[in-house]
Amino acid sequence: MMKSFAPLFLVAAMLASAFSASANTAEPAKAAQPDLAKGEASYGAACAACHGADGNSGTPTFPKLAQQHPQYLVKQLQEFKSGKRANAIMMGFASALSEDDMRNIAFWLASKAAKPGFAKDKEAVALGERIYRGGIADRQVPACAGCHSPNGAGIPAQYPRIGGQHAEYAGAQLTAFRDGVRKNSLQMNQIAAKLNDREIKALADYVAGLR
Repeated sequence: MMKSFAPLFLVAAMLASAFSASANTAEPAKAAQPDLAKGEASYGAACAACHGADGNSGTPTFPKLAQQHPQYLVKQLQEFKSGKRANAIMMGFASALSEDDMRNIAFWLASKAAKPGFAKDKEAVALGERIYRGGIADRQVPACAGCHSPNGAGIPAQYPRIGGQHAEYAGAQLTAFRDGVRKNSLQMNQIAAKLNDREIKALADYVAGLR
């Protein structure tokens, strides 16, 4: 009787071994650690001219990228490359980057300290603060602080850092979201659609001074 069962045991063992090997093969490979040295080199070659040597852009129309959450930066680069976020200049740069390049650049930028900005219009700041911290209840505009945090630091991997960003750039992005020009965040499209020019300007000015 034992001899007759032996082949069954062997088949079962072989099947178990094959299943185990298959399961191990199916496991997703872990992403390689970002190479900050390569990120710095890639950034210097392609990005520094507009965004500053350390990610602190000195030009109000180009965003500050220093200390930004790397997952957010990678997402934006991917969407520039795919065209989901429309910008002909950025599409050209992003199209030349591999996924590893994007990760290396993003994590290098995240390691750089963001330089603080400042608000310019005291009256606008008061309105901007009210909206940022409390929203606009009668239009169902939520408080910006709920997602971007009270000091503008954002929430890693979910919502970007916006504190200290150039008011000109922040205002342009809010307007683009409102007008449907920028389409890579439905949540921001829906919120910005309820804001007028004065409110957008006030929010952008207030955000510039957050730290």
